[in-house]
Amino acid sequence: MRIENDLKFGFKDVMIRPKRSTLKSRSEVTLEREFSFLNCKSSWKGIPIMAANMDTVGTFEMAKSLSNFNLFTAIHKHYSLSEWNEFLENAPQNIENYIAVSTGISQSDSDKLKTILNTYASLKFICIDVANGYSEYFAEFVQKTREQYPDKVIIAGNVVTGEMVEQLLLSGADIVKVGIGPGSVCTTRVKTGVGYPQLSAIIECADAAHGLGGQIISDGGCIIPGDVAKAFGAGADFVMLGGMFAGHTESGGDIITKNGEQYKQFYGMSSTTAMEKHVGGVAEYRASEGKTVEVPYKGDVKDTVQDILGGLRSTCTYVGAPRLKELTKRTTFIRVAEQENQVYK
Repeated sequence: MRIENDLKFGFKDVMIRPKRSTLKSRSEVTLEREFSFLNCKSSWKGIPIMAANMDTVGTFEMAKSLSNFNLFTAIHKHYSLSEWNEFLENAPQNIENYIAVSTGISQSDSDKLKTILNTYASLKFICIDVANGYSEYFAEFVQKTREQYPDKVIIAGNVVTGEMVEQLLLSGADIVKVGIGPGSVCTTRVKTGVGYPQLSAIIECADAAHGLGGQIISDGGCIIPGDVAKAFGAGADFVMLGGMFAGHTESGGDIITKNGEQYKQFYGMSSTTAMEKHVGGVAEYRASEGKTVEVPYKGDVKDTVQDILGGLRSTCTYVGAPRLKELTKRTTFIRVAEQENQVYK
């Protein structure tokens, strides 16, 4: 047993210090980025914000809407082959540049991934997703997937420390997903005591990834547009959102009406709700590590997207970053005891 005494921070612990800027307007800020990937040797251009691969968020409908803004969606892994077929036959042009096929690491997951990619060779992104990316088997699975699909962009996670980011990149991943426990419907930290404050995880993992030429995704913990800006300022290449994209027309699940108000169900993928829906219940050897909540219905996602992108452009003007790529170079975090005046909350 040992204790690390260095302070670790979440989004609520800091704010971004403003700096002199030559920008006259938010409209001058460019949010698009272009990345070249480490192992597959291909590139991507777009706004690097992602919808999480949760079945109440990472839907085909969400992908269609977000692609209009050049945003990305990690499609959840529970769609059938026939549903994939229907989607791709009617999807917007170039949709393959803005979606990933998600998979777990079981044999059945691997077989399904193979079927989808053999059927639709134009798909470019694979998201290998597990709650705990620290097992030796996970790194081996990433390596086997790289050998099987040398030209695909592989996203792998989740981890929160630099050495495991390096391991996954060396195993064949192009992008590593960072975050254990920060999500709004995740209870991993409560059930296991395991986790890492998200801002510090981004800083440490980005440093490790960029040293090897890879990228990271900050996955979880963003509640407001300012958190998205902080994630990019800390060095994240992509920011993945779950709760902020939940509750919309394009989100999964039916609209629920209670006392004249409309809601949509939102739950973690390790919750009892998710496991009963997809695997017949919670296995006797594990516990549920997710919440099930009802989110007020928010309407179409485009309004939320505009709010996030507008906030991010404003952040860039406050620190003098004409491009999103330059935000981390212009970011100085200051520790704070409070974020906002909540007298009218």
